[in-house]
Amino acid sequence: MDPVSAWLHEKNPGLQGSIEPDEDLIEARLIDSMDFLEFVDLLEEISGTTIDLQEVTIDDFRTLDRVRQRFLSGSGLASHAAQA
Repeated sequence: MDPVSAWLHEKNPGLQGSIEPDEDLIEARLIDSMDFLEFVDLLEEISGTTIDLQEVTIDDFRTLDRVRQRFLSGSGLASHAAQA
């Protein structure tokens, strides 16, 4: 999750300290609509998997915990794609 946290800090230079795993990234305005596609690209690069935006919801990006579970755990998109 270090690259994700680093990206969030880069996009939010006033952000101090660590981001809690359950902090709502959207409500806290750490990810906005202008940065969303860049965030998806970052997750695709880290995971090595293409994210089909028709197969996910905004809640999949809401917290670091959910991002980890959905995209970076090895059981996220890869398993979902295998079931499709």
